[in-house]
Parts: sequence; C-alpha cells; structure tokens
Amino acid sequence: MPTFEYIAKDPSGAERTGVMQAESEAAVVRTLDQRALFPVRIVPQAVQAKGGWLFRGRIRPREVGVAYGQLSDLLAAGVPMLRSLDILARAAVNPRFSRIIEQVRESVAGGETLADAFNKHPDVFRDLHVAMVRAGEHAGFLEDVLTNLAGFMERQDELRSKVRGAMIYPILLAVFGTIVVTGLLIFLVPEFKDFLGDRDLPLPTRMLFALSDALHSHAALLAAALAAIVLLAVAYVRSEAGRKLWADVQLKLPLAGRAIRMVAITRFCRVLGTMLANGVPIIQALQISKDATGNAKIAEAIDAASENVSAGEPLAEPLSRSGLFPVEILEMISVGEESNQLEKVLVQVADTVERRTTRQVDTAVRLIEPLMLILMAGAVGFIAVGLLYPILTMAQSLG
Repeated sequence: MPTFEYIAKDPSGAERTGVMQAESEAAVVRTLDQRALFPVRIVPQAVQAKGGWLFRGRIRPREVGVAYGQLSDLLAAGVPMLRSLDILARAAVNPRFSRIIEQVRESVAGGETLADAFNKHPDVFRDLHVAMVRAGEHAGFLEDVLTNLAGFMERQDELRSKVRGAMIYPILLAVFGTIVVTGLLIFLVPEFKDFLGDRDLPLPTRMLFALSDALHSHAALLAAALAAIVLLAVAYVRSEAGRKLWADVQLKLPLAGRAIRMVAITRFCRVLGTMLANGVPIIQALQISKDATGNAKIAEAIDAASENVSAGEPLAEPLSRSGLFPVEILEMISVGEESNQLEKVLVQVADTVERRTTRQVDTAVRLIEPLMLILMAGAVGFIAVGLLYPILTMAQSLG
C-alpha cells in the first residue's frame, strides 16, 4: 500500500503534518475529512525520495513547455489549480522540476497568484512567462495563455534544435582537423627532424619544426596560455562593453551574421506578438522581448524604440532608424499598427522569418563545410610540403 505525506489544517487554522498509508490520494482526503482536517498538500513519498543526488539536474525549456500545456489541459477540464499542480509534480520526470512545481503549489495554497509563485523561480520561469501568466490571471483567460506559452516554447525549441543540428557537422570537422594536425606535429614531425639533422632547411620546414618543438617543450605553458585567453575572453564578453562588442561582431560575420540577426528578430517578433495577444501592455512587452533576442545590439535598438513608443510614436519608425531590421519586416509591422492587429502581424512575421532563416542556416552550413575541408587540407598540405620538400631536394642533390 502506498505511503503519502500530507499537510493539513485543523478548524483553528493550525497546520498539521503526517504520514499515512492509503489506497489512493482520495482515500487520504476522506480520512483527513473524517478527522476534521482540511488537506493542503498530499504527496506520495516516492516523489520526495526521488530528489536525491539528481535534485540538481538541469531543467530544459521543453520540459517547462510541456508542463504549461498539461496545466492548461487540466484547468480547461475543470480540475482545480492545486490539484492540477499536484498532478504535474507527480508526472514530472525531472526530480528538480518536480520539487519546484511542489514549491509553486505551496505558494499558491498560501494565497499567492500563480504568476507570483512562478516569479520565485526565475531560472525556470522567465520574465516573459510570468508577465503572460499574470495578464492571463487578471483577464480570466489563463488556459489560453498557457496553451500559447506551450506552443511558443515548442517553436523556439524547434528553431534552436535546427540551428544546433546544422552546426554539428562543421564543429566535428573542426575538432577532427585540430586533432589530426596536432597529432602530426607531435608524433610525425619529430621523426623527420631526426632524419634531416642539421641540414640547411627551407623556411616552411623550419617553421614546421619550430611549431613542433613548441608543442613538445612548452605544451603545458601553451595550454595554460590558451585557457587564460579563453577565460579572459569569456569574462570580457560577459561585461556590458564585451556583450555589445560581441553582438556587433556576430552581426558582421560573413556567413552567419545575417542568420544570427534574423534569428534574433524572429525571437523578438514572436515574443512581442505572443505577449500582446495575451494582454500584456506594449511597453512591458517590449522590455521583456528585447532580452529574448539574445543579441545586445538588437536589444539596445528595441530599448530605444520602447522609449519612443512610450512617447506616442509608432513602433516601426524607431526600429527603422536602427538599421538592423529589414525593410519588408518594418512595412509589415507598420501595417499591423495601422490596422490595430500588431500581435497577429508579429506572429506571422516570426513564422515567415523562421522559415527563411532555416533556409539561410542550411545555405551557410553548406558553405562552411567545404571551407572547413579546405582549411584542413591546407594544414595537412603545409605539413606535407614542409616534410617532403627537403627530402626531394636531398634526392636531387644525390642524383
């Protein structure tokens, strides 16, 4: 027979906790009712036990999106909020996420709104989610908001997966090429150096031997210097000036710059459109959507546009002055503002740009793949020339 832990309140309002064995949760509720206790929280002990060392597990956005969809279905079916959150906590596969949902349930049982309960866990429930849920609670269409959030996160996850999947092959090529070249410099080149001795060597061969000697003699120092450079670069990129510089560099990359810009614009349009459709005021929606772009330069342009919008200016005009948004997108936003259907137009723009961006990413990846192969061939060719040229010269002199 399963064991349940419960928290209940007696007629005086005092909190009572305990453990009870029962056939089901409903049986626990009936027993507590017979004892004149009002159940606040009932959880199977198995849910508590699964926290363990896995409690620190990472919560993926896809899990949160699925939970939003499930919560919307439960509320639409007439299941009370506290009961719905209990079901979500038991259904969650991730132990950490299960525990967070339990904490959300406790906050709601204590009289807080669902948005306030979500706001206590900003690493899981983003500002975008909290703002939309709060608007849905105030306006009385929470189920619709949760459904929209679930669909939004699913589309964001699909776009993220497409971009990451497209970059897997180039990254593998780069890693494999680096391993091959490093292995040749460490194991093959020294053998030729011993064979050639102190002869008068050409410049490519001397450069090759110097690089090989550096890897042999100062491998630890080079690794430490590389690690220090990476750490300093990461620390600088996390600073305000570094974020802006990195954002500007990303947008100017020859192959990926346009794709990065369009992905950021897609996120902005979809987040802003979704929030406006769910009753979030436009100024608040702009402040939240700018952080969803993932690019500091575009976020700065949106922040400047929000100041103009608060002064009564249309959204399309300040965005056009930034020079970051394509003309066709600005025209669609302008039409949406004039027709008072900006939220629908923004979602349509996001769908259109997302399809276009997917094609651009595919094209960029098809260009990156041969470029990586050319770089690998160039590195291996340089090693081959550096090693074979003196041997051929020796053969000619002997002939």
